[in-house]
Amino acid sequence: MSAPPMTSIKVVAPGEIARIMLLVICIGLLLMGSLWILLPFLFALTWATMIVIATWPILLRVQQGAGGRRWVAVIVMTILALAAFVVPLLAAVSAMFDAATNSPAVLRDLVARGLGPPPAWVASLPIVGARIAKTWTDLAGAGPEALVEALRPYAHSVTTSLLALTGGVGATLILMLLTIALAAILYASGETAAGGVLAFAHRIGGTRAEDTVQLAAKAVRSVALGVLVTALVQSGLAGLGLWVCGVPHPGLFTAIAFVLCVAQLGPLLVLAPAVFWLYWSGNAGWATALLIWSLPVIALDNVLRPILIRRGVELPMLLIISGVIGGLIGFGVIGLFVGPVVLAASYTLLRAWIAEVPRPEAPQ
Repeated sequence: MSAPPMTSIKVVAPGEIARIMLLVICIGLLLMGSLWILLPFLFALTWATMIVIATWPILLRVQQGAGGRRWVAVIVMTILALAAFVVPLLAAVSAMFDAATNSPAVLRDLVARGLGPPPAWVASLPIVGARIAKTWTDLAGAGPEALVEALRPYAHSVTTSLLALTGGVGATLILMLLTIALAAILYASGETAAGGVLAFAHRIGGTRAEDTVQLAAKAVRSVALGVLVTALVQSGLAGLGLWVCGVPHPGLFTAIAFVLCVAQLGPLLVLAPAVFWLYWSGNAGWATALLIWSLPVIALDNVLRPILIRRGVELPMLLIISGVIGGLIGFGVIGLFVGPVVLAASYTLLRAWIAEVPRPEAPQ
């Protein structure tokens, strides 16, 4: 019986070990430096990548309609992105500044006339109605001076909040413009970027890594379809209810509702104040009608969004919903897309790894 062949062990010289360690350290420092330089653009680049992946089929259709001219399609898609992201933000900022401009006159008029007695429906509110009615009656009976004293402690905090909100809106606008500029660059050279990502994935993990990258792109497209279409339907129905019930500026509030729906906050922050304002104005019938209309509109995303997401990618529904919700909690709005992509890639790689080794047959 012959002995197994001896495997030769290659001895690495000490100088070679030092050279390899120095090479690894240099490569690590280069990667860290590159990430540090790109850090201010990383969030915008991630958003731009998600937008381009989600809307790439639309770009190809526009390019086909433009006779194969890519630059025309890039201009059209950039204008559409500006209309979809910047215009609603500017409308919301305009509404905020209009409210800030008109609020001093409203407050002066309120102080001059006094608060007045509370409406009859306030006392009928459950749990807090009696307390609100009593406090309202006390303020109304004490005169305008008592109202001024009650509002004085909140004046400074409201002013500070408005200034902070203005600064946050400005930073958000800059981020959106940077995102759209990067998206235009990716629209123009999307095939080159995709080829580089696939080549890098193939270098790391072969065909399986390429399939994972393509599945991640499908997951992004499916989540975008579910989120954006659901936001359009929800905001459209909310705007229809506001218009029918006679709420002022329904178009502006529809745009704000669309932004809130994309941010997964829902149209509640628009519909609830509208219902309250209708009750306040004495239009109890229209307020009740809008309240009844708002309940299914607010709950619509829980039904429509999972159905739309499931149509684009063959993944378990629990995995997709967990990725959307967990990503939103962990990473904010961008997590709506990052969460499902991470879970989809992990799920695919885990399934492929488990399937490599056949399961042993169970004993009879």
